[in-house]
Amino acid sequence: MTAPKRDIPAGLRKQLDAQSYVGPATFGMRPLLTEPQQLDEWQPDVAIVGAPWDDNTTNRPGARFGPRSLRASAYDPGTYHLDLGIEMFDHLEVVDYGDAVTSHGMWELSKRAVYDRVQDVASRGIVPVVIGGDHSITWPAATAVAEHHGYGNVVMIHFDAHADTANIIEGNLASHGTPMRRLIESGAIPGPNFIQCGLRGYWPGEEDQKWMRDNGLKHFMMQEFWERGVRSVMTDVIAAARKRADAVYLSIDIDVLDPAFAPATGTPAPGGFAPIDLLRMVRQIVLETNVIAMDVTEVSPPYDHADVTVNNAHGLIWEALAALAWKKRDAARAGEVTPAPGE
Repeated sequence: MTAPKRDIPAGLRKQLDAQSYVGPATFGMRPLLTEPQQLDEWQPDVAIVGAPWDDNTTNRPGARFGPRSLRASAYDPGTYHLDLGIEMFDHLEVVDYGDAVTSHGMWELSKRAVYDRVQDVASRGIVPVVIGGDHSITWPAATAVAEHHGYGNVVMIHFDAHADTANIIEGNLASHGTPMRRLIESGAIPGPNFIQCGLRGYWPGEEDQKWMRDNGLKHFMMQEFWERGVRSVMTDVIAAARKRADAVYLSIDIDVLDPAFAPATGTPAPGGFAPIDLLRMVRQIVLETNVIAMDVTEVSPPYDHADVTVNNAHGLIWEALAALAWKKRDAARAGEVTPAPGE
């Protein structure tokens, strides 16, 4: 393997090293790459991909602005993780690979754009971290990841207030309430490889609940987290994931947080997680399983107050990156020859 080529002009480096409100709006002030050949030259561990699409939203739109807001409006939290004791980007190479260029009102074109952008990343063994966009973007994104790792070889850990397993909503097979059924029907991620966390509220109904039971999905309802506690349930979540497949796709709808902490989302559902718990659950999953892809969806900035939702969503990704960095550093210290995080 050739040595990575990671040259940044001094002027651009100065821009990227400035405060978060100065310079180009890239995720975490990371270098921006736009071409597949640049991924080959740079050889990053992780690439951020924006998926600015919300035409499949059933209630409040605006998630198309999520990728830009997570890049431009999130507070710069620093890069040294206090709990893990690690300077994240000393050990993990992360780039911003721009956005899938979606076309408003054109789902098939936009679906292909998301798929192609994620495939550029996943097919090279790089971990894609996809910023939505409504949750329908998980259909093409997870398909691209599953194609690289093999259909049936990926387990989906899905945090959401809603199961997103409806068959069709108001005539739309690609609604943000249907992507998980599409993935299951295609075989990309079979039903028994789905682990859903934080479900609550009043939808979907019995017909879809029966379909989920018949297709073997595993659920950890919000009621169970409340009754047993986060730590206890997470032990079972990790065990269930390890039992099903080695590779994990972590998908987070921001509405799994209580609306008090995430008001800026299309379908808010009271009674959700607090960030103090969800941030640590994400960290634990990445530390204890082989996360090969992640997405954070349904952040709708027009409904935000003081960027609270944007910053919580940003923090979820920051926790995942810190955990990946810790694992890579730990492997290096042990003298292990390990594949890139996405392998």
